Amino acid sequence: MSETAPLSDLVWTRGYTDPAWIRRFTSAGRELSPSRRVWRGGEPARPLPEAPADLDSLGLPDLFAAAQTDAFLVMHRGTVVHESYPHGAEAHIPHFNASAAKSYVGLMAATLAHQGLLDRTARASFYVPELSGTAFGDARVQDLLHMGTPVSYAGRPFDKAMEAHRYHAVIAPRLRPYGYNGPTTIREHLLTARAGGAPGTEFRYENGNVEALAEVLRRITGLTTSDLLSDLLWARLGAEEDAYYVLDSEGVEAACGGFSATARDVARIGELLRCGGAVGNRQVIPEEVAATIVSGVPDGYPRRVRFPAAPPNSPADLSYHDLWWILNDPYGSYMASGIHGQRLFVSPGLDLVVVHFGSQVMSPAVRPAPLVKAFLRIGVHLHSGGS
Repeated sequence: MSETAPLSDLVWTRGYTDPAWIRRFTSAGRELSPSRRVWRGGEPARPLPEAPADLDSLGLPDLFAAAQTDAFLVMHRGTVVHESYPHGAEAHIPHFNASAAKSYVGLMAATLAHQGLLDRTARASFYVPELSGTAFGDARVQDLLHMGTPVSYAGRPFDKAMEAHRYHAVIAPRLRPYGYNGPTTIREHLLTARAGGAPGTEFRYENGNVEALAEVLRRITGLTTSDLLSDLLWARLGAEEDAYYVLDSEGVEAACGGFSATARDVARIGELLRCGGAVGNRQVIPEEVAATIVSGVPDGYPRRVRFPAAPPNSPADLSYHDLWWILNDPYGSYMASGIHGQRLFVSPGLDLVVVHFGSQVMSPAVRPAPLVKAFLRIGVHLHSGGS
């Protein structure tokens, strides 16, 4: 059960009601926190072909205003047809991806599982013994990949929004309220997690699933999350810029959302997936991993879930697999999604990849921008011959 946060907890939300403050945070994470680069490798950047299309009739200015857009990039059939950076953003500066980064961890985990290095049916504590007895340690890897861990922290009733802010306080001391005496590292935070039910029995969107999974991947490979992402993806993608993760006080990456990269390089991830895991004639991610993002929801997990930011009366019409959101539309679309409007949208049936970075206020008083509807409208327009 989720409870409404008491007024005394509003101190945890400071800063997130001001787009200017959000924009400062989303564009300057490595200036505000310790960070570790995700190396782009030594190869030349892979060019992105460009052929601008006329999208003026699709209401982009209104969308940008509603979403506090910082970057918007559209690729159709492998070509960039639109790229813009409102509010003074710059193409070469990495931007906060927020929870869209969860999907990149899912991509790494699925790749290691495909290689036989990760057992999806094993409990997380098999790889990270100190998590034994916690909600995440007693969950299977498969449960972590599908947000299937009923959890509460330190005996508190679970409230998703407040626990997200408390997580931010773990990794960013400047966000801690006066008198804070909670965990100061990600690992300490995970150790306070207690199960509220059997794993795999419900969908509970919670950062700890991803942080526990990232620790499992570090134990398997002996690599930091940054180096693992570089080895598996970033240095093989043809990226233009290094990406980076912000770190906690122990030097551990905030894997569930502390990742920043440019819109052009995130678009390269989307294009790789649209092309079955390949970059040109080089297979970077196993084709099966890319193909089963949409089709691979295992038996026993919900086929329909509700988007976390959706109003309570919204229908449960999405699926969730390996930390990706699946739209269940006619085009096989799926996305990585983060707070404040961060999206990587891939629609194989429309030959479409869209990246959106924003600084949108998240509040019941502010209507969310209809990003996915806009992406689909653009895709249908381009797919039908619009230019």
